[in-house]
Amino acid sequence: MFEAFEVIPAVDVQDGEVVQLVQGERGTGKRYGDPVEAARRWLDAGARTLHLVDLDGAFEGERANADAIAAVVEAADDAAVQVGGGIRTFADARDLLELGVDRVILGTAAVENPDLVAEIADSYPEGVLVSLDAKDGEVVVSGWTEGTGLDPAEAATRYAELGASGILFTDVDVEGQQTGVRADVVSRVVDAVDIPVVASGGVATVEDVVALRDAGAAAVVVGTALYEGNFALAEAMARVE
Repeated sequence: MFEAFEVIPAVDVQDGEVVQLVQGERGTGKRYGDPVEAARRWLDAGARTLHLVDLDGAFEGERANADAIAAVVEAADDAAVQVGGGIRTFADARDLLELGVDRVILGTAAVENPDLVAEIADSYPEGVLVSLDAKDGEVVVSGWTEGTGLDPAEAATRYAELGASGILFTDVDVEGQQTGVRADVVSRVVDAVDIPVVASGGVATVEDVVALRDAGAAAVVVGTALYEGNFALAEAMARVE
């Protein structure tokens, strides 16, 4: 999935605009304009992968920003695109993968219907990334509003066995706060599986990016820190390459 460690810009979409939330809570978002313009900005800066989340889909349980997502996929050219938010069925996943998305991200759907992971993986072996979002040491779903009782490392092992091509692990406790990462929390998930782990949450500095690489993550998703200009994408990429 990743030939080398990657820094992946987030393009989270709410009501057709790029939004970065704090700890995934509605009403905390800051808007950053048109998703296609944001995507082109990161692609021009050297991004090899884009991370798209339909925030309305994540909250409501069904895809809500299909046009914006499709426009970004079209603009991505040779860059990889991973998409999450509101993907609940095989048909949802198939439609996105046939559109040109490289991998779909399942969160709530993977918890509620683990067999869906295997079903997608059977048809698209590299096509499904399972999102494990952890708050207070517990996997949370439905836009980070509901607890599941699942331990993230144990859950990661389960989904790897079902055919997930990777794990997207978000440390919700530090997400969007720009207070720094918790590399030990990430490394626990990394150590549990042999598939790539993409880390997310808390990145404020280039040193945070380096810390996640050193913790064994295959890539890191960065949102607010890039949009707020804490560091340049090219700067972070140069440090880890």
